[in-house]
Amino acid sequence: MVHGTHNAVKDDRNEEILIYINGEFFPRNEAKISVFDSGYLVGDGIWEAIRLHNGGLPFLDLHLNRLWQGSKAVGMDLKMTKQDLVNIIWEVLKTNKMTDGVHIRIMVTRGIKKTPSQDPRLTISGPNLVIIPEYKKANEDSRKKGVVLFTSTIRRGSPDYLDPRLNCHSKLHEVQALIQAIEAGADEALMLDVNGFVATCNSTNFFIVKDEKVITSTGKYCMNGITRQNILNICKTQGINYEEKDFSLTDVYDADEAFVTGTFGGLTPVVKIDGKIISKGEGPLTEKLNEYYHELVHQSALKSKESTWIKL
Repeated sequence: MVHGTHNAVKDDRNEEILIYINGEFFPRNEAKISVFDSGYLVGDGIWEAIRLHNGGLPFLDLHLNRLWQGSKAVGMDLKMTKQDLVNIIWEVLKTNKMTDGVHIRIMVTRGIKKTPSQDPRLTISGPNLVIIPEYKKANEDSRKKGVVLFTSTIRRGSPDYLDPRLNCHSKLHEVQALIQAIEAGADEALMLDVNGFVATCNSTNFFIVKDEKVITSTGKYCMNGITRQNILNICKTQGINYEEKDFSLTDVYDADEAFVTGTFGGLTPVVKIDGKIISKGEGPLTEKLNEYYHELVHQSALKSKESTWIKL
């Protein structure tokens, strides 16, 4: 079994899900897209991941804002409004009779190319929209056991050539980092920035705790994580000492606790990094933050059900 922050409990209902592709629904094993799709050809696409929790969509506005920011940054006209997309998301969930415990993957590519090429002017269709809803519950074993990290030699890129904050389909460098970690016997990869400071992980954001202070990177070279920002907001509102700053592996190895954050897994403790034991499991401050975060998710889900967005 794969162990890591994206380790999900097996759910047989996923075999029967209907996947949305450009206005149509397809069974899982029949969902296909053209080999001339720009995302397949050159990784020209953006994506977003949203949770369905107790009938609501936590942090929906933040997810929509990030998707639209990404599309604007890469010069991709989504050909729809935020309300249009929300309507489609609820249609997908209603069609699949889903009300809770769902992970929604939204992928938009520039469209179909007339021939294999990077050139966006050779796109002959509008953007392709794919939505995959799955019953996905984070496996509690990952949180209880914690994850092991290995520091990859693959660096997080500078914002002037591939901004790490962009949720784009071009993830090969992150895959390379993860492969290094797996080959080293770890679960996931820790990645440094171009200056050698700790940035983030291959698919999650990274935090350490030292002397009851929560520390994470400056954000210049890490993913624009919504869960990351929520943890910082929790620290601020709950009076927990925190700081965004440059820090090195020396600081990491000396940490009292470490954890990673993401939309799917929430907070997951890190128990070992580069062979050095950080903790035996979830530390006291990580546990406290986890409790605050789950309450925030619950409240945000309730708020989304009461919002003006069209819903079930």
